[in-house]
Amino acid sequence: MSTFEIDAMRRWQDLANRPPLPAIARGYSLWGEHAGGWVALGVLGACVDRRRRDVWIDVAAGAVAGHAAAVVLKRVVRRKRPHHESVEVLVPTPSDLSFPSAHSASTAGAAVALVPLVGVPVAAGMIGTMAGSRVLLGVHYPTDVLAGAVLGVVSSRLVRRLVRSARR
Repeated sequence: MSTFEIDAMRRWQDLANRPPLPAIARGYSLWGEHAGGWVALGVLGACVDRRRRDVWIDVAAGAVAGHAAAVVLKRVVRRKRPHHESVEVLVPTPSDLSFPSAHSASTAGAAVALVPLVGVPVAAGMIGTMAGSRVLLGVHYPTDVLAGAVLGVVSSRLVRRLVRSARR
């Protein structure tokens, strides 16, 4: 366990662990659990917004790809979640594995696909907010969320390329 990362987590919690931020972080994390909120958004968007259906399908596919890649990598790396007396854990987790953050990966996968609809600043904000919430909640090291975000971006772009080339 990196002292630098534990110190960063503690400082982030000292700064941000004030109402209503932990409740917002819990809600956003629930949205991102197993990529469920992002997949639902993509499916709903594809049903409602037929003109931009491909974008909405990319949102769901990007979220699933990011989540799946993170789950596979977690099982390979097997890094344990933060466990330190100075870091408060504010939510339960489905496993003890930490690296990379599947929440950050699925959010980044969905956000990259959403860029044509929301723009780069909003998409980046979505990714940063999820990453920050996972560290605030005490369940991921900063490098977990950073790696998850990168993995999500890469996974989303790869899936989009594969789907586009399969349609040709």
